[in-house]
Amino acid sequence: MAKVITIPATRSRYTQMPAGSRKKRRVAGYARVSTDHEEQQTSYEAQVDYYTNYIKGRRDWEFVAVYTDEGISATSTEKRSGFKQMVQDALDGRIDLIITKSVSRFARNTVDSLTTIRKLKEHRVECYFEKENIWTFDSRGELLLTIMSSLAQEESRSISENVTWGQRKRFADGKVTVPFKRFLGYDRGEDGNLVINREQAAVVRRIYGMFLQGRSPSAVAKVLTEAGISTPGGRTNWSGSTVRSILTNEKYKGDALLQKVYTVDFLSKKKKVNKGEVPQYYVEHNHEAIIEPAVFELVQQQMAARQAGTNRQSSAGIFSSRIKCGDCGSWYGSKVWHSNSRYRRVVWQCNHKFDGGKKCGTPHLDEETLRGLFVKAVNILTTEKDEITANFQAIKRKLFRTEELENGQPQPQEKLNTAADRSGSAITKRQTKKEQIEIFLARFERQDGVVMEFDEEQWYSLIDYVTVFHKEDIRFTFKDGTEIKV
Repeated sequence: MAKVITIPATRSRYTQMPAGSRKKRRVAGYARVSTDHEEQQTSYEAQVDYYTNYIKGRRDWEFVAVYTDEGISATSTEKRSGFKQMVQDALDGRIDLIITKSVSRFARNTVDSLTTIRKLKEHRVECYFEKENIWTFDSRGELLLTIMSSLAQEESRSISENVTWGQRKRFADGKVTVPFKRFLGYDRGEDGNLVINREQAAVVRRIYGMFLQGRSPSAVAKVLTEAGISTPGGRTNWSGSTVRSILTNEKYKGDALLQKVYTVDFLSKKKKVNKGEVPQYYVEHNHEAIIEPAVFELVQQQMAARQAGTNRQSSAGIFSSRIKCGDCGSWYGSKVWHSNSRYRRVVWQCNHKFDGGKKCGTPHLDEETLRGLFVKAVNILTTEKDEITANFQAIKRKLFRTEELENGQPQPQEKLNTAADRSGSAITKRQTKKEQIEIFLARFERQDGVVMEFDEEQWYSLIDYVTVFHKEDIRFTFKDGTEIKV
């Protein structure tokens, strides 16, 4: 008869340490609170103190560290630097056991939780969850952990849905809020609403003014960076996208569009631009405006005009979309001649000069010539400054009056909406034109004496466009409508 001899295990199948080994296990604690509120601060400090003393109080354990994450949600482990560092140290062989308060403190995402624990287990690192009394090397550990993590994930889902409901209820009630620490021009008022920050508002007005003069968002960003002005986020380098977001944000005209983005799901926290998937709410006259509505609308019109198209307006350079071909009406564009030689120069010519069967007869112009002609035009205009200013003051009331459009005439109901749309558009056009001319006059009135050299700020402020017919017929149209032939 065969004899069976039992050979006892000499190593732990989990830690690979010799059976009966008295080598101390290297132990770390993990503490986290999900908000940075004052009441949570006490809980956070208590957890750190507790795990430090608890681990050091065991003779068979060697204290490694207490890893912490403060004020960070646990739904995903992606942004938890303390947690990620602890896991990396464990995988590098510096930790044998991790102790934490509960499964929900470790992760509320079942996938993250199980993936991390299995990875740690493969590297012979155990986790202990005090509240649930789960040891992950225990045979019941993974089953219990899966159940507890699922419950924690459902709890997170419930909290997220409650928060989302609360936000949407505030939106529906017209309650406006912005990230004030990263929002230029406004501070939080006593009632939680937006209150103008006068110093920052001046920067916002400057941004709108530079754009209306003809600068691109990138060119505006360059000016602000060189001036040492801080971005909404407190940085020193501005980007075109930051300027563009300020130029298109309706809050600067006193209104607020709520729920521009929404959270796709509570696990990833991924946000998506709202294109009609959830309701939006528009609050008119919610707070004091920094930018007059007419000026804001003018900026939006300029934004649209500069979008891609056959004859779109460009703002890439100071002469872009400012010089018209007298033959076909298209814009002039820049061309580089002799780019690799010492004769290199930039010239401007009609973008469609050679399109089709008949080419335009308008000449090309170099930048030095354009600058010189502009100086001549400004000096001619300056001689008529008093007359131009007086004429504008005399006719502006009649030219830009909007009362008849605002009041309207009685008409059948079926025509009412269409008429309202037309009159609204006409009112906006008159108001924006008035703003544009007043900006021109403010700059023009500061002009004193003969202009000796080209000034970029002056060009942006005064010129609407230039029309080239031939070398002896180049006409400068200023923003008040005055045309000077040079």
